[in-house]
Amino acid sequence: MDKCCHLIIFYEDKNFQGRRYECDSDCSDFHAYLNRCNSIHVESGAWVVYERPNFMGCQYVLTRGEYLDYHRWMGLNDRLCSCKTIHFVSGSEYKIQLYDKGDFGGQVYKTTEDCPSVVDRFRTREVHSCKVLDGIWIFYEHPNYRGRQYLLEKGEYRKPVDWGAVCPTVQSIKRLTE
Repeated sequence: MDKCCHLIIFYEDKNFQGRRYECDSDCSDFHAYLNRCNSIHVESGAWVVYERPNFMGCQYVLTRGEYLDYHRWMGLNDRLCSCKTIHFVSGSEYKIQLYDKGDFGGQVYKTTEDCPSVVDRFRTREVHSCKVLDGIWIFYEHPNYRGRQYLLEKGEYRKPVDWGAVCPTVQSIKRLTE
């Protein structure tokens, strides 16, 4: 995908005020340019932004739109330091397998659809490993797509730390679409 297809603008203050930093590609540390981040305008593309440098810490998935303050992207605070573009594969299907034990052990749960409540649908609150067979997915810590977010692209995740989590709590999952 061309660089021109992705553009995100970070602002120090709410409502797109204060110093700003524009980004059109992955950036491992923009904290030197901004002391804090209180609003974001995603002009194009989809992004995952991180609380710490080098794509570490809490992550938030953002699509085209305006985020007037950090509550709008479900941020825990006004600290963001790095970001990555999300590249979609055209014609991609969506398939994921969730496991209740690490290393793809135990009960397997399969889905191709969004799931606002993992507990209601699969009778579990924890995912210890998973295989993303197709598409891009977001895990959420709480039901109805709330709480900490984790972006999962096609691949195998043997334990929660592989997708950036410290615990296996996953209570809703959603497909990321363009």
